[in-house]
Amino acid sequence: MTVRLLLARPLPGTVGETRRVVHVFEVSPENATPEQLTALCGSAFGPGQLELLDGLRGMPCESCLRRTPTDPELIDRSANGGR
Repeated sequence: MTVRLLLARPLPGTVGETRRVVHVFEVSPENATPEQLTALCGSAFGPGQLELLDGLRGMPCESCLRRTPTDPELIDRSANGGR
């Protein structure tokens, strides 16, 4: 089964600037984006709290990076513009 990886960071004002790191979210390719997204690190975000990114921008969440799948066969690269 492949997974879709989304990259997003909290919008300005939702957290302090030092906590606006880029999180990785794993979403099933066949499902619509759920009401609440939980990052690989365990941080959860609701509607209107995230800025969806088409690639890494700024500081990544190190905990998310450690948990990101590394097998290219499992990743649907179309989710973030083929990146």
